[in-house]
Amino acid sequence: MNAKRGFVPDDERNFSSEAVLLMRKASGHIRYLINEGYDKKQAAVFVGNHFMLSERQRLAVMRSAATDAQLESRRDRMILVSELAGKEVWIDGFNTMITLEVMLCDSLLFSCMDGTVRDLAALRGTYRLIPETEKAVRMLYQVLEVSGIRKATILLDEPVSNSGRLKCLLAEIGEKYNFDLNIQIRKDVDRFLYDKENVISSDSVILDRCKSWVNLVSWCMKERGINGIRVWEKDEGERFK
Repeated sequence: MNAKRGFVPDDERNFSSEAVLLMRKASGHIRYLINEGYDKKQAAVFVGNHFMLSERQRLAVMRSAATDAQLESRRDRMILVSELAGKEVWIDGFNTMITLEVMLCDSLLFSCMDGTVRDLAALRGTYRLIPETEKAVRMLYQVLEVSGIRKATILLDEPVSNSGRLKCLLAEIGEKYNFDLNIQIRKDVDRFLYDKENVISSDSVILDRCKSWVNLVSWCMKERGINGIRVWEKDEGERFK
């Protein structure tokens, strides 16, 4: 198996300059539909069929999109990394680790409408440690330590394979950092985070429910001068008005 997280050989074709322009056009149609109350997945299927988008292209557009109401709500509840001193953060473990691993593998990342960064790496209950995993853990911890947090609670999904191995690695590396660390393996990670503050995740379901959230992976990318692919038009919110 290829150890490069989030890599698919067809991505060079799926996300060429010409393909991205087509996806930006399709994104405008999807955004119009979801703002009118249509289900996002159904909208992606309908529009994707019209523009003959591949499954990866549809997934990228769908993960990047959000309604006007979602964008406003998420932005109102976003906490900056610079505002974390003395606070406890709650981390959606696999969501955060996988995106950092994808970044370190130089695989595809997408700059989404809500300011987050998302990937196309499919977990589907299966996860394995790769060479970039340890680097991703250290990157996460270094940002948390510099920000001056008091405590980090990392939540890992129980049904996912190798969650125990990842927990051990997180705990081992975490001993060297100056903040309290709590690592839990749970069956209900998403639901558990719904009522928490300072949540580190890019999962749209969590972002729409948690009390506040931290856009940490996007911050890491900006610090390293990495730009994600934008498959939506900056002015598309005005297109159908």
